[in-house]
Amino acid sequence: MTTALVTHHDFLGHVTPPGHPEQVARMDAVHRALGDMDLLRVKAPMAAEADLLRVHPRAYLDRIAASVPETGTRALDADTHVSPGSLAAAWRGAGAVLRAVDMVLTGEVGNAFAAVRPPGHHAETEMPMGFCLFGNVAAAAKHALEHHGLSRVAVVDFDVHHGNGTQDLLWDERRALFISSHQMPLWPGTGRSDETGAFDNVMNLPLPTDSDGAHMRRVYEAEVFPRLRAFAPELILLSAGFDAHRDDPLAQLNWDEADFAWITEKFCAIARETCGGRVVSALEGGYDLEALGPSVAAHVTVLMENA
Repeated sequence: MTTALVTHHDFLGHVTPPGHPEQVARMDAVHRALGDMDLLRVKAPMAAEADLLRVHPRAYLDRIAASVPETGTRALDADTHVSPGSLAAAWRGAGAVLRAVDMVLTGEVGNAFAAVRPPGHHAETEMPMGFCLFGNVAAAAKHALEHHGLSRVAVVDFDVHHGNGTQDLLWDERRALFISSHQMPLWPGTGRSDETGAFDNVMNLPLPTDSDGAHMRRVYEAEVFPRLRAFAPELILLSAGFDAHRDDPLAQLNWDEADFAWITEKFCAIARETCGGRVVSALEGGYDLEALGPSVAAHVTVLMENA
């Protein structure tokens, strides 16, 4: 089996203002890092409207479409901007993760990485925020449940910021387990350990400022991996943020490339135990360009070794 890389040049068309951390150059850094790898390269399709309507109301989709300017950029909030190419990028971002799920669940590939932007894990039901427009991974989880008929899907978010959007979109979904580790205190301020979902289907693990990869490994070994095994998912979705890296400008954790490789290997091992190795990973954060490429490469290398 092989690992799919699902991406599209439309992600370069989502332009943010000069100096914005979620910039076109992030995608360039990712593609340089993955350029020589033996991956099955797949062009991301547009998401179907029905797929996004599982997590966002139609009025919200219409509002995002109406917000896109004909020229320049427009701020939806202090952090989140759109440009003329943003709508295509956002629909393909969700479509990339959906296509990756289809490929893994039909056995076309062993696992997959969706290299997308804008990211998705901060987009709530009716609110764009944190650079995000649509809940890419939440939509993929719903797709796996509703379209493919799975009974249990796990979403694990190791971005340094809490995945408040994914939590919001899956809060009432008893068939999904959402696990997020994140620095706290840090924006967006959600993700306390007592936020547990409508059906005890949410697990939040705040990590202290300036903690390192060794601390993360202890937390995951003690809390995350046992919970994941007990849930016995039929698919593991990863919100793969790389902004817990020690060089990232937006946070203060101290992980390195070896930590991202370690955590990926552990998820792949649990996937082999529970669901035939079925893992789909989607790019979220990571804003130091020199750290982002090597971190993604470490992550994808482990996926390839486990495909």
